[in-house]
Amino acid sequence: MALAVGSKAPAFKTVDQEGQPVSLAEYKGKKVVLYFYPRDLTPGCTAEACSLRDNYKALQKAGYEVLGISTDSSKSHKKFIEKENLPFRLLADEDKTVHEKFGAWVEKSMYGRKYMGTARITYLIDEQGVIEDVIEKVDTKNHADQILGALNSASVKADKNPLKKVAKKAKK
Repeated sequence: MALAVGSKAPAFKTVDQEGQPVSLAEYKGKKVVLYFYPRDLTPGCTAEACSLRDNYKALQKAGYEVLGISTDSSKSHKKFIEKENLPFRLLADEDKTVHEKFGAWVEKSMYGRKYMGTARITYLIDEQGVIEDVIEKVDTKNHADQILGALNSASVKADKNPLKKVAKKAKK
């Protein structure tokens, strides 16, 4: 089950596509799009990553760093980044620890068969590590638009509450 909006994002440590250590703590003071996806180099996951790649500048303009995470290895992530020219880090969570902390390791069902797998889910995390929004129904081909739309929707709400700081919708 997804974590609630307004809750603190769980701390984690893992490695990226280069095998370099990564923790959520190193992004303190920055906004983060943390998206969970099932598998490198599959059609849906490629469409999602390419949507984020093609809109990366708009996401950065809105103040966000993008981190993708799956249970694939660093080596697999490196191939995915090279093949699709992805400008953001992909995190390896082979032991599913981060997935479990974020409620992204779930029971799934296909053709009546139940199995465990990654829920395609995205968290928008603010500079203090608080979850601003959760996107559970990911449209892989238009995922960046979903994120930017969520930011725009949140900024409309924030306009009514001047104490809340939220990124404005950014377009290229």
